[in-house]
Amino acid sequence: MSSPEPPKRPVGPPRPKRRLIPRLRTVHEVSAGGLVVAEVTQEPDCLLISRFDRRNRHIWSFPKGHVEGEETWQETAVREVHEETGIEAEVLSPLGKVDFWFMADGRRIHKTVHHFLMVARGGVISDEDPEVESVEWVAWHEVRGRLAYSDERSLFKKATRLLTDLGPTQS
Repeated sequence: MSSPEPPKRPVGPPRPKRRLIPRLRTVHEVSAGGLVVAEVTQEPDCLLISRFDRRNRHIWSFPKGHVEGEETWQETAVREVHEETGIEAEVLSPLGKVDFWFMADGRRIHKTVHHFLMVARGGVISDEDPEVESVEWVAWHEVRGRLAYSDERSLFKKATRLLTDLGPTQS
């Protein structure tokens, strides 16, 4: 006894695929910020901000924000640190960039964030920025455990090596 033949497919051109989900508009965003240290030593205090993310979770991260106009990434990092924390900082060295995708307001967003190692040069801590819940100087040994994002934890590890290379002469 032979097995039954499978049903034959209709002959002709393939049917066009129908999109069940409308195509989302893709937006590219660029931001800059970084890890601000109180001084250039082996294990300085670090400036972190806390805020509530899109899922209403309380998270800690480096200060950062969008590039405006013709700003360089370094200028954006310095401005955003001051706006979000009240601290005036100077860029010491690039730390790296982080690329990620997310969805918001019916758009797919590709975001690139350029991070820098920075040192505080003045100012007073302030959390008056409406996007920031709080600002704190955090002890070096606590920073890694507080950071919400694995990419920022990796940048923190890189900052450890950079601070060793820079030594205490940059303060």
